[in-house]
Amino acid sequence: MELSLFDYNLPEGYIAYFPAKRRDAARLMVLDRRAGQLSHQKFPDIVKYLSAGDALVINNTKVFKARLYTRRESGGKVEIFLLNELKEEGKAVWEVLTHPSRRVKEGEKLFLDQSKAVEVLQKRENGKTLVKFSSVAEASRLISKFGHVPLPIYIHRPDQKSDETRYQTVYADQKKARAVAAPTAGLHFTKAILEKLQKKGVKIIPITLHVGYGTFKTIKADNIDEHTVDPEFAELSKTAANALNKVRKAGGKIYAVGTTAVRTLESAPIVEGLIQPFAAATDLYIKPGYQFQVVDRLITNFHLPKSSLIILVAAFAGRETILDAYRVAVEEKYRFYSYGDCMLIL
Repeated sequence: MELSLFDYNLPEGYIAYFPAKRRDAARLMVLDRRAGQLSHQKFPDIVKYLSAGDALVINNTKVFKARLYTRRESGGKVEIFLLNELKEEGKAVWEVLTHPSRRVKEGEKLFLDQSKAVEVLQKRENGKTLVKFSSVAEASRLISKFGHVPLPIYIHRPDQKSDETRYQTVYADQKKARAVAAPTAGLHFTKAILEKLQKKGVKIIPITLHVGYGTFKTIKADNIDEHTVDPEFAELSKTAANALNKVRKAGGKIYAVGTTAVRTLESAPIVEGLIQPFAAATDLYIKPGYQFQVVDRLITNFHLPKSSLIILVAAFAGRETILDAYRVAVEEKYRFYSYGDCMLIL
């Protein structure tokens, strides 16, 4: 399919550069994909759409402070974007991105303050660079002290202290702080909403997908079939698999919170009709024609035009249905992207 088929017009001023005053203050567009009907709600209304016996699958990854601003000995500024900790090459070694205009040299030191620095180890052919901290403990300390929240590139402002909590779900697990972007559909949930769902008999099931830099990867091919999705680590535990299988056996619906939850669930092996646990990198690329095996309902934000994310949503609900819904969202002045409003697709 042509990439142009997944384009839409978004006027300036519709991108949410800041979160709503309260997490649950987002608007909620409810799309019944089979009936082709739309309704406009408030996010807390989502509780009434889930029933006892349903499952709400949440991605418990946590965003870490992946952006570091350093200086060369000459005083020149170099921004480092941390991607992966390469344990097989030493636990203090990280694969990073640097701005193309700031060419770094192997062996040079990039300073975070007057004494603390990282060393450039190697420049790779894939455009990435290896840097080394003095120790694992020092790396953790410096990232915590000097790191910045890696807001998406379309949020044209510096990160603020409030982003440390608001660009993070309330259920993010500190032990899983490896994501460079938030699973943004989950940003709207509060502990109170989750408690209401549990009291209603909805099963809350955590899974993990560490959102990587590839989530911002631009599709350059004119045909979407020529695009690939970068691998991201995903994990669905035995406990989660058992819970999901019980829900399915009892006839409950599985609600995925965000495209990351969708890709994790749909990456899980299925043996004799049962979802199996797994922990591995997934590069699953969901596009129109894909046959969903696990996900029944989708909770998602409004995505960039011509992105792999809107392609996934279009695969779930139908391309024309989604583009019609997006046109309505523009007409109704919904807020778009990571800090924006939300959609529930039934």
